[in-house]
Amino acid sequence: MIETIHIYHTNDLHSHFEQWPKIVHYINKQREKHRQEHEEMFLFDIGDHMDRFHPISEASLGKMNIAFLNELKYDAVTIGNNEGITLPYEALDCLYEEATSDVIVANLYNSEGKIPIWAKPYQVYTTSSGIRLGVIGLTVYYQLFYELLGWEIRDPFEVIKEILKEISGQTDVIVLLSHLGINEDERLAELHDIDVILGGHTHHLLEEGKMINNSLVCGAGKYGMYIGHVELQIVTNTKAVITKRAEVIPTNDLVEESNSTKRTLQLAMEESEIMLGEQITVLKEDLVNNWFKESPLSQMLVETLKDWCEGEIAMINAGIILDSLSKGAISRKDIHRICPHPINPCNVWLKGDKLKEIILQAHTEQMENLRFKGLGFRGEVMGKMIYSGIEIESAKLSDGETHIRSIIINHEPLDHNRTYKISTIDMFTFGYLYPVIRDAKKKEFFMPELLRDLLINKFMDASL
Repeated sequence: MIETIHIYHTNDLHSHFEQWPKIVHYINKQREKHRQEHEEMFLFDIGDHMDRFHPISEASLGKMNIAFLNELKYDAVTIGNNEGITLPYEALDCLYEEATSDVIVANLYNSEGKIPIWAKPYQVYTTSSGIRLGVIGLTVYYQLFYELLGWEIRDPFEVIKEILKEISGQTDVIVLLSHLGINEDERLAELHDIDVILGGHTHHLLEEGKMINNSLVCGAGKYGMYIGHVELQIVTNTKAVITKRAEVIPTNDLVEESNSTKRTLQLAMEESEIMLGEQITVLKEDLVNNWFKESPLSQMLVETLKDWCEGEIAMINAGIILDSLSKGAISRKDIHRICPHPINPCNVWLKGDKLKEIILQAHTEQMENLRFKGLGFRGEVMGKMIYSGIEIESAKLSDGETHIRSIIINHEPLDHNRTYKISTIDMFTFGYLYPVIRDAKKKEFFMPELLRDLLINKFMDASL
């Protein structure tokens, strides 16, 4: 006899709820279909369901995301970096207290060095015919950031070796919920005998999965644009997996949606606007921001950043502020609207010659007009680099290009051999934007404060 097991998976929704009513309707329809056909079905989320760019997630600190997961009756979820390191310790520690699904994450430990009470390293599910499905969860190894928040995160490659030993003989099929990224997933598939790896974090889309050794590696993109589906066929008496098949369902192709979910989202949005409606200041005049030139709001932010981080100088991109603020009452909702990013302040120590390299790179039209998403950035365009403590003298050449003639640091010429303490944003310490900042040996990160928290504190401390 052959048993068919269906596994549906979502990942990296990032609080993009546009397709959520369609996802809910489709999953509920499939659940009923498999029930009638006497087939087993499981539903897993691979993390980053929450993103504090969205007012619903910001106001509830992710609690409404858990309510949405509960509504759809997920069997298990793991956490992503948005759940893990964009919330204060206490907020993450109570995030899943009302979760009806299993929260599976094997490499996260609390301040006492124990698996949190709301989590488990793995769970074994048994189907009606006795097939044992072992599910393990792992999240991305951002060691420094978890430590700054009070958590301990362990190397997933070391942890999974221990877990696989522990569950040896207890399972017939092993499924990994991996918020590690495609490169790590492929490496795990090469190292271990894992039947199915359901991936996230790097937003990879594997429309038919990818077989590596005996592992079916899967990924369903981002933002709810796809629903992942894996079908396993297993011989019940020998427990042998004879077929593994993966596909993704584009949600844009789905027509029907859950009206009750749409109403729930609307009510949650209305409630979040009330919760974020607390007035924090009254502006006596407009605070204008411009992405491509110095303006009062971005200048205020960079100076606030410098003071708060106690840097010698500071730098941010003007595109980090999405809009201006009009005079009158200003609420937390307004600040969240113009600065929705889960981005933290930081300090970086660099010598003057490296600082000059960054300034020259930031000064190019290519960088100012760069449009991208990721690294915490939830805006549209990088914009002009705005400074505090740095004065730049430039001139236009005959070919129209702008040439930097001099750089003054706190009223003194830039010293190529001197090390400067630069206050900036953690976005610049990742990825490809500014390799000099990314590769700096000395950095200091501030958590759990987000950039908008500095703005809110500034507004609350002063009458503007």
